[in-house]
Amino acid sequence: MLNGETMDADVLIAGAGPVGLVAALDLSSRGVPVTVVEEREFLEPPNVKCNHVASRTMESFRRLGIADQVRAAGLPRDYPQDVAFRTSLTGRELSRIPIPASGERYTSRLGPDTSWATPEPPHRINQTFLEPILARNAAAAPGVTLLNRTRFHSVEQDSSSVSAVVSDGSGERTLRARYFIGADGGRSAVRKQIGAKLSGDPVLQHVQSTCIRAPELYSLMSADEPRAWGYYTFNARRVGHVYAIDGTETFLVHTYLSSADEAVDRDEAIRAILGVDESFEYDVVSKEDWVARRLLADRFRDRRVFLAGDASHLWVPFAGFGMNAGIADVLNLTWLLGAHLAGWAGEGILDAYEAERRPITEQVSHFAMNHQRKLARPGLPAELEDDTPAGEAARSSFGAVVRDLNEPQFAAAGLNYGYAYHDSPIIAYDGEEAPGYTMGAYTPSTVPGCRAPHFTLADGSSLYDHFSPGYTAVTAHGVDLSVLAGEAECRGIPFASIEADALPAEYQQPITLVRQDQTVVWRGAPPAPEFAARLWERLRGG
Repeated sequence: MLNGETMDADVLIAGAGPVGLVAALDLSSRGVPVTVVEEREFLEPPNVKCNHVASRTMESFRRLGIADQVRAAGLPRDYPQDVAFRTSLTGRELSRIPIPASGERYTSRLGPDTSWATPEPPHRINQTFLEPILARNAAAAPGVTLLNRTRFHSVEQDSSSVSAVVSDGSGERTLRARYFIGADGGRSAVRKQIGAKLSGDPVLQHVQSTCIRAPELYSLMSADEPRAWGYYTFNARRVGHVYAIDGTETFLVHTYLSSADEAVDRDEAIRAILGVDESFEYDVVSKEDWVARRLLADRFRDRRVFLAGDASHLWVPFAGFGMNAGIADVLNLTWLLGAHLAGWAGEGILDAYEAERRPITEQVSHFAMNHQRKLARPGLPAELEDDTPAGEAARSSFGAVVRDLNEPQFAAAGLNYGYAYHDSPIIAYDGEEAPGYTMGAYTPSTVPGCRAPHFTLADGSSLYDHFSPGYTAVTAHGVDLSVLAGEAECRGIPFASIEADALPAEYQQPITLVRQDQTVVWRGAPPAPEFAARLWERLRGG
């Protein structure tokens, strides 16, 4: 029984992929009871997809206490996370984007993402390694119930609760909760239940994906060249991508097709991408044919039911940003739900979810689509594989082109840190426009709606490590916070302050107020009581 009513949890979640599991972990950290429904067995291996955890996601994993576990998993600690561009996997190298191995991630300055202002750089890890870490932590988290081998069927809601019909080996039953999150993937049954519709660009490209086991493959590559996490291969026979899964024998091979009607022999295409002949042996672990799309749900919410991740948006999964955007969605939502369920925020705070996240996911979907179109089978020089001076020149010039074209997606500072919430009902704007951003670049800013620029405190700790579960005021020493703190206290709003010896130049106002997800919500001078009261009422959703 919760809050005087018979409930199975405060929040039900459909789907125990990365998005649903992160939602459960975050809700647990807020003391919110949560039940997760998932058709698969506990720790059943997921599909071999999503090979990248973005910096912003790693920052959230740091807050949840699992960043070190994630950083230690996947490729070996000394395995470079570079992206190499080659004529084939075993052929000639054209160029390379250097990205440090996980064991050097906090110290190396070699590579385009090593100077970012963050306590947690990105990490390359396949979902087959990531999801078990999330699942084990969720299973051990207080207040989390995982219902595996359980299928979601339908959901109904009234003014105070939701009721979801599910089934397992013993038959159907009904679960009740305050709120419901559909994190059940691209074919989301929850999305269909609430009548949300996907629209956009249904077909951008057709792809064959094959996970292979090939223990001898590395021995065919030059010992003089470092290994890489990702390989982009270009030759007249086939263009494709190869990702190292475990650093020893397992690889994911993407074959890109020119159309749905293109007749492609899977084995022949794989051999062309790898640069091996018929005598080379490999085993197929799994295979999947899929379509790259750009689709966005027309709404992310129906009263007490919310959509997150692939249930609400689908796009070309460059650099794993489909999963990472889904995690950003659900952490936005769980912060809002946690605030409301804790009693210090009104139900109106939940209106911010769609207002904030839907425009951002639409922006990212266009970045991904536009990048896919730039990459679509670039014109290959005829001499690319020739052992001649003309071939060497072609490899050098083409290698520079593909490296420069791809660096923004593999060092996507803009997608990590550049987006801003422009029309949120719980942000107090001040008339200054947030800076624009691209996939690879952004301008740090404390304009309300932007990510608070990171800096390291005098004791060597991260600014973000000190954020309150509610709001935190970032100030220089000596700024009067008594009125702001008093008005927060009388409303039960979690509030903390961080006083720095010297603030970065972006912190232009005496007070920068930031919520836990690093979003700036207001900035200004110490306010009068009347202004502070109005400000907190806006921030708490009325």
